[in-house]
Amino acid sequence: MDKEATLKLIEQNDNVGMYSICFMDDNISEFEKFMAKCRKNSRIQPEYQTILLALEKIMEKGALERFFRAEGKMSDNVVALSLDSRKLRLYCLRLSDKILILGNGGIKTTRTYQEDETLLGYVCTLQTFNELLKEAQQKELIKIYGTVITNIDNTIFEL
Repeated sequence: MDKEATLKLIEQNDNVGMYSICFMDDNISEFEKFMAKCRKNSRIQPEYQTILLALEKIMEKGALERFFRAEGKMSDNVVALSLDSRKLRLYCLRLSDKILILGNGGIKTTRTYQEDETLLGYVCTLQTFNELLKEAQQKELIKIYGTVITNIDNTIFEL
């Protein structure tokens, strides 16, 4: 069965709009789930704090390419925010310097994310969502203007 999801605004200013996927059967977004599990894990607090600082910097400067490392395929927008982190990954969709969709993530204990079922699931969800966003834009269900994605309150995505 397909899962239904919406796009939730996390934070927005003149530099960037940060959104996250929110599944209809959950009351918190994928990014909020990431934050909740990282807050509880004392072993990764320094890396978690680094990611929070990076998100603050992104709010100041925009979702510039230099803040991310490419993940996924060449044809999608999946990136990881890992900044000097060897273990903790936050997977995102970087649509432009002005639009960032925050996903979920976790501790990478394998050589690649593909070797970890949980991390692979987060990346696959973002890849699927990336395609659904492109379709919604082509059908003009949503539009992107600067830091804003319009009509997200009325658009349900079937993953």
